[in-house]
Amino acid sequence: MSSRTGWIGVAAAAVVAVAGCGGGGRGGSRAAESDRPSEPQRTSAAPSPSAPSPSASSPSAPAAIRLSPADLQGRWWTWAASEETSTNPVADEDGRSCHRNQPDDVWFLAGTFGGQVERTCTVPSGRPVAFPLINLVGDAADCADFMETASGTASLDGRDISPDRYLGTTITGTAAPGNPVTDSSGRFSGTGCGLWVQLPPLKAGKHTLKIRGRSADFTVAVDYALTVAAPSTV
Repeated sequence: MSSRTGWIGVAAAAVVAVAGCGGGGRGGSRAAESDRPSEPQRTSAAPSPSAPSPSASSPSAPAAIRLSPADLQGRWWTWAASEETSTNPVADEDGRSCHRNQPDDVWFLAGTFGGQVERTCTVPSGRPVAFPLINLVGDAADCADFMETASGTASLDGRDISPDRYLGTTITGTAAPGNPVTDSSGRFSGTGCGLWVQLPPLKAGKHTLKIRGRSADFTVAVDYALTVAAPSTV
């Protein structure tokens, strides 16, 4: 977890909500009501793209099916905060919850609340895949601090994937009661940032995805064994 107090998310997946505190990372501002949002920014996390994966048409999804930084992060945080602890995809230790509350047009994957896990997950055919290596929701200053030390890697079937680097984007989302991500329910808003990957639909069959992320002393590691279902012939 983050060592900061307040409502700040870390880790390919976690929003840290200190119960009863109500303060944000700086000056008591709340991430749900951030008073210093920054404009969306996107830079490449690497000087050049990685070689194309044999399992997908390219390391990143084509522009036609890519989500914007605000849409991607807002929808992902909503998904991550949509379940209580026992069925939450971030708290999931083996992949049994990876299918929970997935949208119809993209398949989200999660990191952890810190540490390493191995998950097995079946992905529908024809569904783009999106996930963070490391991420956070706070205010603009929180994201600036977080991204100074943010780093990560991802590989699909042994081939490296270059992530997108989002330095600060105003996002909104909705959290379900009892979820361990925000620790509260209802609408929220703030500045989202992190290292993100969007992939086009994977070929039918089995794939290995490795996700690693770090910011300061917080680390995330997930090994996914993915099975993509064959296209329906019905």
